[in-house]
Formats: sequence, structure tokens, C-alpha cells
Amino acid sequence: MQALTALIITFDEAPNIERVLSLLTWVERVIVLDSGSTDGTVEICHRFANVELHHRPFDSLASQCNYGLSLVQTEWCLSLDADYLVPPASARELREAIARGDRDGYYAQLAYCVAGHRLRRAILPARIVLFRTARGHYAQDGHAHRLVLDGEAGLLREPVLHDDRKPLRRWLASQETYAQQEVAKLTSTSWKELSWPDRIRRCGVVAPWLVPAYYLLGKGGFRDGWAGLDYAAQRALAELVLSIKLIEQTRLTTGTHERTVPAR
Repeated sequence: MQALTALIITFDEAPNIERVLSLLTWVERVIVLDSGSTDGTVEICHRFANVELHHRPFDSLASQCNYGLSLVQTEWCLSLDADYLVPPASARELREAIARGDRDGYYAQLAYCVAGHRLRRAILPARIVLFRTARGHYAQDGHAHRLVLDGEAGLLREPVLHDDRKPLRRWLASQETYAQQEVAKLTSTSWKELSWPDRIRRCGVVAPWLVPAYYLLGKGGFRDGWAGLDYAAQRALAELVLSIKLIEQTRLTTGTHERTVPAR
């Protein structure tokens, strides 16, 4: 695939990166942009002949991805997180999409996996993973990032698998940082501009109950057994941390206002 370069951002992704790269041997050039991994990620990347490793200190996901895009020299870019797996059927469809060239980008549904078990359904939005390099750039969106595409996007039939095998302690440590970034987004954006999921989150104590219930009952997550319960618990905990951060922010803001209002 000489028209395609894959781009992956990494930091301490040793539990994931080998599985990801082993499914990308059909891509001639894979750019891995690392921000200081010390867990063996770099050594694993060196095992793959088609991987080109770059290093850059981390400031934000959007900035990392935009720098990575500046290294891409092909017409098309396949942008993946370091825990995204591209199964053979998805790889075939990606090659077919490039051959057609009838769109400027393509969304892929994300199929969530828990310890390798693929859930029937999860609360994950589709994401643009394939796009014409010159037509896209990244913008920060809360704790995550999103692609801004100058052109028309289609939807792929085959999913990309989200299969994160990092230990629970790493996931827990990330939630406070993610929540703080989401609070900044939710409190600085007008109600009208927020999506419905973000409006629910901004209400505070609603989301930690509603999100897992919606997944288990509304989307049938209970059919996935223990894996589904695991995912529901993850979502409940992530939303709970966010709610606590929102409440703290409200108290701080209210307290500051009260201190600055002169007594009558």
C-alpha cells in the first residue's frame, strides 16, 4: 500500500503495541510517534521492519497527531490509537476504499473488547480512521481529540477493535486527568453547543447511573456476561470521577464568587 501511511501515538503501550503492529504488516510505512515510553514499547516497535519510530515530548493528543501528520508523505493516512486492532476483513475494506477514492475520509465503528472478548455493543462513537492526509487536521476535544475533515466522509462496514490490555491501575490513574480535561470542556462550552451525552454529564450525578444502565439494558450489554458487567463498571466509575470533579469545580467557583461579593 504505497498510497497509505499508518500513524500511531504511543506512551508505555507495551501490553498493546505488538498486537497492533502485527496486523499492519500490509502497510508499507507505519509511523509511531512516542513520547518517552520506558516499558519496552520502543523495543517492540524496532522488531517491525515497516515501523518508523519518532519521538516528541507530549503536550496534547491533538498536537501529537498534527505533528505526526506532518511526517506523513502519502496521499492517505490511517490514524489509529495504540490499542486499535485492524482485523483482516477491515484491512481489505480499507484497501478497497483507497482504490475507489470516492470519499475524502472514512468512519469506522469501534468494537470494544474486554480482555480480548469483543462486546456485542458498546457506547463508543464511530471515528474517522482513514482520510486524505492533506484534508485533515486534529483538534482537542476534552481529554480526547477529533479529526476535522475538509471533505466528505463515508462509513466502513467492518469495525476496528478497541482492545486495551494495560493494567487496571494504569486505567484508574488516567481517569482523574481525563476527568479534569472534560470538566474544562463542559464548563467552558455553552449548553446549546453541547451534545446530548455531554449535557447529561454536565448535570453531575445523573451520568454515573444512567450511562451503565443504558449500556446494560438499552443496548443489551448484559448479554455479554462478565465482560459486559466489567465494561459497565468502567463506564460508571469514569462518569463518577467526572461528576465528582464537576461538583468540586462548582464548589470552588461558588466559593470564589462568595468571597469576592462585598458584604452589605
